[in-house]
Amino acid sequence: MTETENTQEKITESRLWRDNGWTAQVIKNEDDDGWAVAMTPDGQVEPALVGPWTMGRDKKNPKPLDVSAFNTLVKTASEFVRRHEQQLHATLHQSIEITHGAQRVTISLDIELDEDSPSATLHATDAAGDVLADVRVAPSFRLTRASASAWADKGFDPAAVRAHQG
Repeated sequence: MTETENTQEKITESRLWRDNGWTAQVIKNEDDDGWAVAMTPDGQVEPALVGPWTMGRDKKNPKPLDVSAFNTLVKTASEFVRRHEQQLHATLHQSIEITHGAQRVTISLDIELDEDSPSATLHATDAAGDVLADVRVAPSFRLTRASASAWADKGFDPAAVRAHQG
């Protein structure tokens, strides 16, 4: 088995299926008489996605999992996780282009999440990619066209961004 292969044991039961880095578990829906399926990536405690699951023919028990349903669930859950990661990346790495003087300047905000000490850095680069300024800001700093322009208008002075801290 290579390092990239799943080291968890494959399971193919009617309410529990594990393969390809995912576990699907059919669970009783707490809110009603129905059923739900929880999709959990290997190595995670919490499911990445929980959705409704189809009732069986007896209208009491859930439809059993099968290879086709499991593969569809893996595809859906993987796409959900991918979109969530893209959204998080977009939140943590923002960028705005402004015109300062006669040149285009890119102002970017990079947030580093850390439970103990989150931080953020505001960067200004010119069209050639040369760094004009870097300044540490609070992770709550709001990067807007107004805050970027105000910082540029003040010559990229660190004090100018502190006025726009969120």
